[in-house]
Amino acid sequence: MLIGVVGGGQLGRMLALAGIPLGMRFRFFDVTPDAPARHVGELVVGDFSDPAAGDRFAFGHDDPLDAITFEFENVPVSVAHRLAAARPTFPPPRALAVGQDRAQEKALFSRIGLEVPAYRVVFTHAEFADAVASLGPPLVAKTCRMGYDGKGQAVIRAEADTGRAWHVLQGAAPLGIIVERMVPFDAEVSVIACRARDGATACYPLIENVHRQGILRVSRVPSRWSVLQAAAEHAASRILDELDYVGVLTIEFFVVQGRLLANEMAPRVHNSGHWTIEGAATSQFANHVRAVAGLPLGPCHALGPCAMVNIIGRSPPLAALLSVPGASVHLYDKAPRPGRKLGHVTLRAHSPTELDATLAHAAALCDEATE
Repeated sequence: MLIGVVGGGQLGRMLALAGIPLGMRFRFFDVTPDAPARHVGELVVGDFSDPAAGDRFAFGHDDPLDAITFEFENVPVSVAHRLAAARPTFPPPRALAVGQDRAQEKALFSRIGLEVPAYRVVFTHAEFADAVASLGPPLVAKTCRMGYDGKGQAVIRAEADTGRAWHVLQGAAPLGIIVERMVPFDAEVSVIACRARDGATACYPLIENVHRQGILRVSRVPSRWSVLQAAAEHAASRILDELDYVGVLTIEFFVVQGRLLANEMAPRVHNSGHWTIEGAATSQFANHVRAVAGLPLGPCHALGPCAMVNIIGRSPPLAALLSVPGASVHLYDKAPRPGRKLGHVTLRAHSPTELDATLAHAAALCDEATE
């Protein structure tokens, strides 16, 4: 089976590494010739909006794709629809449309009964100022479209910050800005769920995440908030069914006084699920390609205490990382750059106490690399 992946970054690369043992082949569509996935499949280089490049991707040289999927959500929806008209495409373009627009995400969450922080969607300076005044600081303002790893955001801790925040974000105002009340959360967690073509679903254990400067640094399983697993799975199931979804979907939540507030969703495999490569019975990448290919989903349970540490900015010496007990190192073949994810380390341990020690060791190495 030949799977097409729109995007050739590290997520696409890891999808291929999961699918190749199942006899799958991969073709990637990316704008850059040095995309990390180039080593694990054919790479079509071109602008996503170029129909000729899209046809080369979808049909090759008399070698059409059996299915198409995405490794990132910010693909023009018109392109996703064009690809979906050519070959079977999962998840559906509507899921990308929702996942790339925070206002649509919030509206979906609210429509299906998920609790979200108080927010307003604004398009002008006057609306922005009114939202700040009516919601009251502290607030976070985010562009509705684009923006990730802390980009496209501004924190408003007092009304005096309004002008500075508007200056940072005003270029995105025609497409909308969300002004959202900051909640005093106890933790940030995510749930990764998968839905097969026949509607069967599976969920991974609730993951506890630590962010710094808007970038995910550490993910850990089991979470201290495992009691909320059923609520997270219920939320995921509602979204999967609402979107007629196929593949892996991730929902990020805030834990606030023992309940979940939905923050954002990602219609793809997700950084917080990288621990599943070594730490789960079936990785998120394997389950995504299974779903896209029309195959049965695998079990999602953790094999023991697990964690993931991102390598950001520049990588510590490989020998040092490999010396951490229970560590598996994944490097993405990307040039060092401040704030850039260059790889990750997954950790497995026999007990939570052992994981605490190895996680502290790995995090210290990676923290040093980002300084």
